[in-house]
Parts: sequence; C-alpha cells; structure tokens
Amino acid sequence: MLSGEKLKKTRQNAGLSVEDLSAMLAATGMDQDKARSAVRNWEKGLMKPTPTSADVDRLAQGMQVEANELKIWKASHRYAPMAPRKVRLVADLIRGCYAQEALDILEFTNKRAAYYVRKVLESAIANADEQEADTKRLYVSESRVDEGGVRVGTRRWRPKDRGRAVPFTRLASHIHISVDME
Repeated sequence: MLSGEKLKKTRQNAGLSVEDLSAMLAATGMDQDKARSAVRNWEKGLMKPTPTSADVDRLAQGMQVEANELKIWKASHRYAPMAPRKVRLVADLIRGCYAQEALDILEFTNKRAAYYVRKVLESAIANADEQEADTKRLYVSESRVDEGGVRVGTRRWRPKDRGRAVPFTRLASHIHISVDME
C-alpha cells in the first residue's frame, strides 16, 4: 500500500510539485483534475481513490526511486479472541523494532497474546516479501490494537450471594501491524 508520508517526503526531496506528479498520472489515462486531487489525498493519507500498483510505479518512476520505497505493508487479525488491554501490552513491545528483532521478542514473550501478534507480524513480512522488498531492512512502523466488541456466544452469568446473578462477557480485539523499509 502507498505511504502518504513517504510520498510527500520523496516528492519534496525530488523538488517536484503536486502538479508534476498529477501530470505523470494523467499520462496513464487519468483526468488531470482527478489526478491532482488523488495525489493530494494520498499525501494526506487518504486512499481515495485507491492507488493501483500502476499508479505507484508511475509515481516512483517520475521521482526516480524504487516503487518499494513508497510502500508500506500491512496485516491484521480481526476479532482475535483476547481482550484488547492484554494484547496492547505485547503490541507495545515491538513498535519501532526491526522485524527480525520483533519476531525474537515475541518468541520469548510469556504472554498468550504474543502468538497472535507474531502471526500478524509474519503475515505483514510475507506481504512485503511477496512484493520483493528487502526483508532485512523492514521495521515495525505501526502496531496497534482496537476493540473488537463482545465475542459472540460468550455472555455468561456468574452466581452471587442471595440468589443474584451478574453478567460477564469476553472481549475481542483487532490487531493491526504495518512494516516499512528504513
């Protein structure tokens, strides 16, 4: 996926304007006004319209860099059967680490959530490897955990004194990890 921050930084380093990049995209058949608004959206991090691989290749070619220098690779696990509070403890450990170092940390972390985070990280690395990125230069640029709500079928009742019952539920979480080249 195209990284808006990298696109803006690379464009400024190359000394190009938004109009120059939109002219490169217009050469592929996109309307000039739509190309200009697309480049502005992509630099802000809004992926509307979604950039195709041909668009990324055209932008990289125009700025004279490799296409992989403009990309980040993401993976996620939605509705992981753990509370987000517990998974965040593990996700915070690997943020900013090199990918191989993060895998080593997760291998020896004695938490149940480490297994799920490790699988998501391995998937993000595999996504980068599939697009021929240098996996030795990858680092974890983003690791976040969102709430996934109450897991289906886990609402239970716990007996209390004097015949009362109190409800308790089990939570799910969404694990999102992005890797980037330095």
